[in-house]
Amino acid sequence: MRPIRRPDAVLVQAVIAGALSFAHLHDLAAAAGQSGWKAWAYPVSVDLLLVAAWHRLRTSRAAGEPARSAWTWFMVALAASLGANVATAGLLDLGNVPAWLRILVAGWPALAFLGGTLLVHSPEHPAVAEQAELNTTIEPPAVDAVIERDDAAEPEPEIAAAPALPSPEPEPEPVPEPASEPEPAPVAVPPALIAHARKVADDYRARTGYPIDADTLRARLGVPPLMANAIAAQLA
Repeated sequence: MRPIRRPDAVLVQAVIAGALSFAHLHDLAAAAGQSGWKAWAYPVSVDLLLVAAWHRLRTSRAAGEPARSAWTWFMVALAASLGANVATAGLLDLGNVPAWLRILVAGWPALAFLGGTLLVHSPEHPAVAEQAELNTTIEPPAVDAVIERDDAAEPEPEIAAAPALPSPEPEPEPVPEPASEPEPAPVAVPPALIAHARKVADDYRARTGYPIDADTLRARLGVPPLMANAIAAQLA
């Protein structure tokens, strides 16, 4: 045998509060000139806006986005419900409702419609939208199409190898300059040889008309080239 469930005290309290608030809103709308079915539609409109605002509050908190708009409309619906409860508690003469209250009751449907539209059609949080996009199944491309694209792909152009740079030629080694020969030491010529050479030179000039050169002087005297050059230098 199944156990009998005990009634939830919170649920019972919610039903009682809802029924009383519903009746108070109906009585206030009827006193403000909304008769017939219109008086019953007002409490439905207030309760629906209250539920929509509370649902938006929970969704915004779960998504981590600001909930100022949801709080605003929740307080508007709560003020309408609480105001009707207070107004029908004997503080307001329902037989002579003031004009400003009639204006508020008449303008409530448009206000409730605006609030409900903004709560329902507000943009989603970016994180929720991104998650929805990630969850969207993307159909993979057909295998045949992938193979055709691979076959139709142009072959990569071959890159010609760069020509090898010529190896640098070795710099020529500097050729050492030949050492300058030391000047020969002056040759000592005997005075008698110089006197004889002077006679030979005079005889050569008398016959040819030109001064004797070193080679001819060397050949006539039979002396080495150095000595012949030294004698010729003295005869000049």
